Amino acid sequence: MKILVVSDTHKKHRGLEEIIECAGQIDLMIHLGDSEGCEEYIAGLVDCPLEIVAGNNDFFSDLEREKELQIGKYHVLITHGHYYYVSMGVEDIRKEAAGRGMDVVMFGHTHRPFLDSAKGVVALNPGSVSYPRQEGHKPSYALMEIDEKGEAHYSINYLE
Repeated sequence: MKILVVSDTHKKHRGLEEIIECAGQIDLMIHLGDSEGCEEYIAGLVDCPLEIVAGNNDFFSDLEREKELQIGKYHVLITHGHYYYVSMGVEDIRKEAAGRGMDVVMFGHTHRPFLDSAKGVVALNPGSVSYPRQEGHKPSYALMEIDEKGEAHYSINYLE
């Protein structure tokens, strides 16, 4: 199973379209917020289910602010992250995820990719497709791949 994880597209879809092409066949796409009203357009780009949450720039949106998903054997919390002050660090969001019995927490908001598995919870931020803020400023995304044994493998990837 292959899951594409993106965030912070901010109505700019060229990079997202390239990412979808680079990722190849995917089974699920997760968008972690700041789609800015383009949910239907984004859903139309893929031939698989889309899970999407609201970000701090999704004004007047009916999107949920977070969701709990079951992906294989993994309990996954998806949220934009701003309610957990992720710009200041991941401790609050990791503590929330652990308190809910989550194995993985996925968030955006910072526009910086991040992957860490400390304290029994994988914390994953794919960075931003449209406005990357990390050194090098390359648009980024993440893949979560479940192998034949049911184990998850994560990667952060960049557009050239």
